[in-house]
Amino acid sequence: MKAFRGEDNHIRLFRPMLNMERMHRSADRSCLPLFEKEELLKCIKKLVEIDQEWVPHSQEASLYIRPTFIGTEPSLGVSRPSRAMIFVIVGPVGPYFATGSFNPVSLLADPSFVRAWRGGVGAYKMGGNYGPTIAVQNEAQKQGCQQVLWLYGEQEEITEVGTMNLFIYWTNDKGERELMTPPLDGIILPGVTRQSLLDLGRDWGEFTVTERTMGMKELLGALDAGRVLEVFGAGTACVVCPVGSLLYRGKTYQIPTMQNGPDLAKRFYKELTDIQSGAGGTDAPRVNQPRKETLSSSLVRG
Repeated sequence: MKAFRGEDNHIRLFRPMLNMERMHRSADRSCLPLFEKEELLKCIKKLVEIDQEWVPHSQEASLYIRPTFIGTEPSLGVSRPSRAMIFVIVGPVGPYFATGSFNPVSLLADPSFVRAWRGGVGAYKMGGNYGPTIAVQNEAQKQGCQQVLWLYGEQEEITEVGTMNLFIYWTNDKGERELMTPPLDGIILPGVTRQSLLDLGRDWGEFTVTERTMGMKELLGALDAGRVLEVFGAGTACVVCPVGSLLYRGKTYQIPTMQNGPDLAKRFYKELTDIQSGAGGTDAPRVNQPRKETLSSSLVRG
């Protein structure tokens, strides 16, 4: 997660309890000792308060916060640890888009590579989910792509983009504008940004918001029919990242994200970054309220 400094010089965390809850679930799945979520969040807020000058004095940058939980059992073996340690690494980071504008990425979709599988740990925040993806990322770069579109199963279900959740904004077969993202079925990481975009989209009520599976066949058919409007990834690092093309089985498919603005991706980006920085009076420390108030940042320092 990140800490943001607003124009009012207040420092805020964005939906930190969602991060704590996900870390708690991941610790349980890893057989690490469980911790008090509220207590850890208090410690993180205190750390950020002490190191507040590391939070950039810019709305274009932020302080990246990486809580880490490891077993420290003084023995060699594979078993539930009786001892563990939580530590938190922080560091300032600049804007994801250095030019200040959206730069679309190209994707490699290769069904021979799998990021996660049902019954596995793809839905948990674990280091073991990231290491094996580096070689595939390198392969994507060799083929002229910047990121990987992860597919799964015989139907080649679309799952994630690199380390981001995936969103498709299109005209569905009923002629309706729809924002679609894969469901949390054990393969998808429950991203905080993902949930925030779903909350915003449903709050606006201007288009259908759906969590469902989509295979490559359906996506390519929609592209051929001109029904795909925007495709973008969403995550803590970039907030929203547009997709411009897709390389699949030796053929490149152009995605008209940038030709369509991208109006929705830019709207999501502005709305979330405004909330994160407290712009427009959205600085109330509410993280469990319904609708838009759910997205309010949590104050670290007044």
